[in-house]
Amino acid sequence: MTTLTRTPNAVARRATSGRGPAAAFFRWAGGQFGNPHGLGGHLAGWIMATRPSNLARNRWTVELLEAQPADWVLEIGFGPGIALGWLAERTPQGLVVGVDRSALMLRQAAQRNADTIRAGRVALQLADVERLPDLGTCFDRIMAVNVAIFWSDPLAQLHELHDRLRPGGRLALTVQPRFRGATDDDALRIGLSLTRQLGDAGFTDVRLETLPLRPVMAVCAIGHR
Repeated sequence: MTTLTRTPNAVARRATSGRGPAAAFFRWAGGQFGNPHGLGGHLAGWIMATRPSNLARNRWTVELLEAQPADWVLEIGFGPGIALGWLAERTPQGLVVGVDRSALMLRQAAQRNADTIRAGRVALQLADVERLPDLGTCFDRIMAVNVAIFWSDPLAQLHELHDRLRPGGRLALTVQPRFRGATDDDALRIGLSLTRQLGDAGFTDVRLETLPLRPVMAVCAIGHR
């Protein structure tokens, strides 16, 4: 049972802690998906915007979030901005705010969502997702896809996100581990760790959803304030 208590970060670090060219490549690739930059970041952004499993897990997370037309929604680590457009479709009387640490991803997301940004329905901000700025409001819904595995202190981050939600609000954290040798068991371990941490951070009605994907399933930990 001890393996079930590993944090999401510990599972990922275990897979990339080896030596040699292959391990070095996976560490480099993981860094690009955590904070895309340079030529490698352009490739990471293209992959995130086009790979079928990426699109599927983002669409699935948006559906699980169940945003209502007037909701204010926060996406943490929006990447190339695919989910922002789907969230905007679901919240025509609300607002979608995105925060990402990558200036490159901000540019890509701004281009992809130019119309809704001009209309004042989507707002993007460059900021470290582990040190969120004052966004001026609380939110009805918060989501993050393949972001929690990069947090250095997940429990502290979840406490902060709990405070950023309005009473009755919902948080959805999706992870599909893509590190070398990742399995469905790894995905479940990450998901179970996140659900426990959600409870520790004060979230209620916590549950774990799963989505069969190739090469590894996606998991979504959901909690409410």
